[in-house]
Amino acid sequence: MIYKWTDADGVVHYSDQPVPGAEKVVTSTPNLSAGSATSGGRGQQSPAGPKKPTGGLNLTQFSITSPTPDQTFFGDEVINVHLALQPSLQPTQSITWHLNGKQLDGQDPAATTITLQSLDRGTYAVAATITDQQTGESQSTDSVSFFVRQPSSLAPLHQKP
Repeated sequence: MIYKWTDADGVVHYSDQPVPGAEKVVTSTPNLSAGSATSGGRGQQSPAGPKKPTGGLNLTQFSITSPTPDQTFFGDEVINVHLALQPSLQPTQSITWHLNGKQLDGQDPAATTITLQSLDRGTYAVAATITDQQTGESQSTDSVSFFVRQPSSLAPLHQKP
């Protein structure tokens, strides 16, 4: 189970632990490992390196390799999200992408790479789910949190540290 809440500053958080005022986010299947969601936004993310998940889809590698956990992007940078997948996607399988728990529409169901553009300042979590249309089985990656910062108009010379 995943819980979602918004703090006093308007930042959305996700956690695998209940927090007062949090709403339960229903997922079609559990993440591949326990403790993968972030709580409080920083430093509690599992490494996004390759892993060997279990389950009926027989995937030997299924993880987001880019962005890296807690990576920071500045201004209007384009964010490329990459999914490591072995074996390759089968004809009966499709990928759905999720940003902050919401499905991203308009994505190619066979795409192992997506591009995110024009994100507002804030903390984001991206994840992918593979579903086999024939068997109904699905597996999800651990979510990977990243940050988007905007340059200050008061200090335009210091847009990137």
